[in-house]
Amino acid sequence: MRGYNVEVYCTLPAMAIQKIAYQEPPKLPLSQETINLKKAELSRLIELRKEVIKRLVTAREMGDLSENSGYRGAKHELGNIGRQMKEINFILKHAYVPVIDERPIAGFGKTITLESVSVQPTKKLTFTLVGEYEVDVTENKYSLQSPIGTAVIGKTVGDSIELVSPKGTTTYRIISCDTFRN
Repeated sequence: MRGYNVEVYCTLPAMAIQKIAYQEPPKLPLSQETINLKKAELSRLIELRKEVIKRLVTAREMGDLSENSGYRGAKHELGNIGRQMKEINFILKHAYVPVIDERPIAGFGKTITLESVSVQPTKKLTFTLVGEYEVDVTENKYSLQSPIGTAVIGKTVGDSIELVSPKGTTTYRIISCDTFRN
């Protein structure tokens, strides 16, 4: 569920009242570890921003801004830092740490092992279900919203799922569903 619509009324320049649909931002499931990493990254960006502002002031004092590459570079870097800070603040504002169910049901924070049923030789696939801002395919961390995440969510050990890929449809069976531990 991505939120719900709220009716908002605004006055336009022509003094007409128009109803505008406003969708509330979604709540973002994140692990506590990721929230702590985002907070540390935000602190680092705040310190970096202070340094860039000092460089910007120094470059501004050098004179003609139209030919001052140091000034333009600092302004560009300041914009990039601002965008990164805005994204991290959005994530932290809407993040929550979901309660991880200890039962063997596929969901957030679970490490799931699948075994192919329709392909020989049998292939095993192990991954962890995480929020969309924690995805890292090199560590086999897949989003709850990914095709494989939506296929397994709510399933238990022994259930079968079908995954459609460019190579065709493959049937897998869930052979384990454990709580992820670092």
